[in-house]
Amino acid sequence: MNPLHQFTVKTIIPLKILDWNLSVTNSSLFMMLSAVAGVFILWVLIYPQRVIPKTGQSLVETLYRFIVATAKDTIGAGYQAYIPFIFSVFIMIFMGNLLGLTPYSFTFTSQLAPVGAFAVLGLLVSAGVGIYHHKLHWFRTFLPAGIPWAIAPIVIPIEMISFIAKPFSLTVRLVMNMVVGHILLKILAGFVFSSGLAGAFPLLFVAIMILFEAGIAFLQAYIYTILTSIYLGEALNMHS
Repeated sequence: MNPLHQFTVKTIIPLKILDWNLSVTNSSLFMMLSAVAGVFILWVLIYPQRVIPKTGQSLVETLYRFIVATAKDTIGAGYQAYIPFIFSVFIMIFMGNLLGLTPYSFTFTSQLAPVGAFAVLGLLVSAGVGIYHHKLHWFRTFLPAGIPWAIAPIVIPIEMISFIAKPFSLTVRLVMNMVVGHILLKILAGFVFSSGLAGAFPLLFVAIMILFEAGIAFLQAYIYTILTSIYLGEALNMHS
């Protein structure tokens, strides 16, 4: 079977209202499942909350402190207001990556559209934060201090392109990691089924690759989160 078939977006529940296509696809379904699974797993791990936490609560608290420390280091003063957004982004991306490793699932983080939407959302939030705190001075982002006005027509378009390219680079980084990893898993799984008894050897590699991909799922969610935090920090503490 073609290893690229696993990335095909399929309509599960067709739904069209006027000219709006609101159909539920395998991609949108697993986006919803990722959100629900993330909330449910966190709730199960921390309930009931105890002064002396058990393993599940300790795990969640450690993860939360890890994300808070990341936000504090990258955003700086005022980071507390953005913890809910940053933590939610991390959980959503991580669960999307993780659910994609289960059999008969779909990895929505392998698609440009949903991942790009998260990246654009992060960029819009950072722009909104910058405008809220710095008003019109935020637009100096596109003309850094010390740049002569004579070359502003050249510098401003370059800075705008650089600003707009941020979500693109963030999207491609995550999507390509997910696509390459899943293609490799699919190829190795194909060797298992086609090799008979000799398939035990590639099966071992599949098991190792799944563990490796689980680590990549966490790492990519963390990279996505830290870059979003950096964009927020740049908007909040602009120095131009």
